[in-house]
Amino acid sequence: MATDTATKTTQHSVGDYLRKNIREYGLLVALVVIMVFFQVVTNGVLFRPVNITNLVLQNSFIVIMALGMLLIIVAGHIDLSVGSIVAFIGGISAIMLVKWNMPAIIVVPLSILIGAAMGAAQGYWVAYQKIPSFIVTLAGMLVFRGMTYVALGGRPVGPFPKEFQILSTGFVPDFLSLTDPATSLIKNYVALIAVLLLVGYAIYAGLRERRMNVLHETENEPFTFFVIQMAVTGVVAIFLGFQLSTYRGLPNVLVIMGVLIALYTFVTTRTTIGRRIYAMGGNEKAAKLSGINTERLTFYTFVNMGALAALAGMIIAARLNSATPKAGVGSELDVIAACFIGGASASGGVGKITGAVIGAFIMGVMNNGMSIMGIGIDYQQLIKGLVLLAAVFFDVYNKNKG
Repeated sequence: MATDTATKTTQHSVGDYLRKNIREYGLLVALVVIMVFFQVVTNGVLFRPVNITNLVLQNSFIVIMALGMLLIIVAGHIDLSVGSIVAFIGGISAIMLVKWNMPAIIVVPLSILIGAAMGAAQGYWVAYQKIPSFIVTLAGMLVFRGMTYVALGGRPVGPFPKEFQILSTGFVPDFLSLTDPATSLIKNYVALIAVLLLVGYAIYAGLRERRMNVLHETENEPFTFFVIQMAVTGVVAIFLGFQLSTYRGLPNVLVIMGVLIALYTFVTTRTTIGRRIYAMGGNEKAAKLSGINTERLTFYTFVNMGALAALAGMIIAARLNSATPKAGVGSELDVIAACFIGGASASGGVGKITGAVIGAFIMGVMNNGMSIMGIGIDYQQLIKGLVLLAAVFFDVYNKNKG
């Protein structure tokens, strides 16, 4: 009898956990299914080493901006200007590099500061003047795009010096050189070993977190789910790492992206400022009454978004080896869509960095797969719009059901 009761309790807890985390597990499953689908319909092109590298290069800037956009959305706001900031920073960095002959080591941090100032200019009106972020950033989108055309004179500027191009097109060198790249299948052992170490650390960190949850008597995910999640992500990561190791290794931009993902995951889950952003997005009045300076916090989220958009702008410019006035057009929609597909709530207070990253990769794989299949841009936009609508509907449905 006691056994039956324990079994029912366990089943109930597993069911509750599934219902509470259906979005998170559903996202992971959706990404794997989409990847397998496009791998099959493209006759294996999707997972070829060259295409995986292109996928990273083409979508890294979306992932980077999604990290900042998630904080904006969690705080209860939106930023429509990021695509225009991308274009302006790409243009101004090109002018500094090509026309003013400034060294890249100065241009990169200076451009990020300029992007942060652009974010601050918008954050001031949203945070302290209480103007809706939709209006402020819509104005910013138009103003910054106009500034880009004025700065570039409506013409592209380039090419760039090699030290700037490595920001986007460079690769981590194989300093191990265990075998001759000319005769060995594996061309870059650093990529493979780095991925193996990351997978091992992820498993260790997951087990350590489970132990800490037990000590603090907080809820753990069912061990079966933990094993399945680690197995799926581990196998996929090792496979992708092996594919990259047979080509040119880890792109520099992938390393930058990985460091930023780890940093923002830590900030949102382990720091006071991260918890305050979620509290403010959940109930701004309650957060203010509890002593949180909501105006300053909102201001900082826009400054952060501007800095990340600036970095993304330089990555795009370096990849194309040219800065154009039309760079970043429509990218704000992909960034916002990545966050909502990744589980962020349109009403604020809800969202995870991992969800935004998975959402960005879902968008990226869909873009890449549909392009390989030869699907026109018109149908691509249609499909992405339907996916975004379905994601938001799913969020609203779960909230109403709960």
